[in-house]
Amino acid sequence: MAGRKTSILEAAARVIARRGVRGLRVEELAAEAGVSTALIYYHFKDRTGILRQTMEFISDRAERYTTERTDGAEQLSPREELERTLLLELQDSAEVRENSTAWGELRASAVFEPELREDLARATLIWVQEMADLLGRVVPLASATALASAAERLTALLEGLSMRWLSGGLPLDHARALLLEAIDAELRRLQR
Repeated sequence: MAGRKTSILEAAARVIARRGVRGLRVEELAAEAGVSTALIYYHFKDRTGILRQTMEFISDRAERYTTERTDGAEQLSPREELERTLLLELQDSAEVRENSTAWGELRASAVFEPELREDLARATLIWVQEMADLLGRVVPLASATALASAAERLTALLEGLSMRWLSGGLPLDHARALLLEAIDAELRRLQR
């Protein structure tokens, strides 16, 4: 049963990335996932349940591809780990493109669907806290407030760069270079 739910969530991410949140129709999702609409309602209750769990699925998938390490991989310094984690959100793979596009669609839809705002804010806060923790490993003497502010700026910039790259407004290499420059600037600010 868990495999079916996962394939429905994968299909939901694809449909949201392709059609947006407003374009998500349960019938289309069922066809994309190869299941009945009744099964979708059984697992998710309603459209809001689909959106909430898809948001969680996208967050979990992003965490997996940004933190996964291969066996025997060389230990990274805290700065290398910070850079790697952020840069892995800007990679030209189908999974990252889909994830980033769906996340952007969910964020944009929260303007019109207030029931998603709290979940989106919570997911964003978790991401900012994770980045603040990584920044704190690089600059351990920085204040918690300064780390949180730097993490907020970096994650917001990353989302903006991602949307520009995905929409063709920015080459991927340039987006990655801008992100690395921003990391440098934030670390210098934290070390003052």
